[in-house]
Amino acid sequence: MTMLRTLKRRFGISAPRVAVRSHKPWYVRWIVMALAGGVLVAVAWFTYDFGRSLAGFHSSQAAAEQSRLESELARLQDENAVLRNQLATAERQMQIEVSTQGNLAGQLKNLSDETALLKEDLAFFQTLMTSGANEGPGVTINRFRVRPDALPGEYRYQLLIVQSRSRSKEFQGRLQLVVDLVQDGVSQILLLPRNGEKADPYSLSFKFYHRVEGGFTVPPDAKVTRVQVRVLENGVDVPRSSQTVNLS
Repeated sequence: MTMLRTLKRRFGISAPRVAVRSHKPWYVRWIVMALAGGVLVAVAWFTYDFGRSLAGFHSSQAAAEQSRLESELARLQDENAVLRNQLATAERQMQIEVSTQGNLAGQLKNLSDETALLKEDLAFFQTLMTSGANEGPGVTINRFRVRPDALPGEYRYQLLIVQSRSRSKEFQGRLQLVVDLVQDGVSQILLLPRNGEKADPYSLSFKFYHRVEGGFTVPPDAKVTRVQVRVLENGVDVPRSSQTVNLS
């Protein structure tokens, strides 16, 4: 009985249906899948582009705008380069003008100082001639000045030496400077010219008057407090004249 029921289920009216299909090659299935994928991509791209159009975005307009912005950027970069060059040229010109003005101001100051000195010399000689003081004996020092120079430790000095006309012979001698200074809290005395230093800048040879201008140096951290100038005649140890200037 059991066997009979089994046969009825497999081959009877209630048996399951069987579908018969023809066999398709594998490459046909791949072609169909590729076509379907292409259709899906085309539909997706159309949907994406259509959505951008609805949102107001157009690729051609965007490309044109990008090209315009790139051109504007290049123009601004070129303009900035030109402006930088013009600015550098203007700065160099300004530096030259400032330097020229500084040089002119320095020259003007030097000329003013020289003019003032010449006026003082003229007034001095006029006074000397009218007073008859030049008939007195000896050698005198007039208007001895000492001032700091441009660099630390450098000093300039000026003086006028006058010999009375009663001495008809030419004066032969030398200058000597005695510099009092303070360095590291210690007082020192510097005698110029130093040992071994050339004596030519300190030599004197004149008949009636002689202007002397010169300079000397001390350590940059030293402070000069007083300078004394002495006029010595050759063969005489005692100074013919001296004058002192206090700087502090």
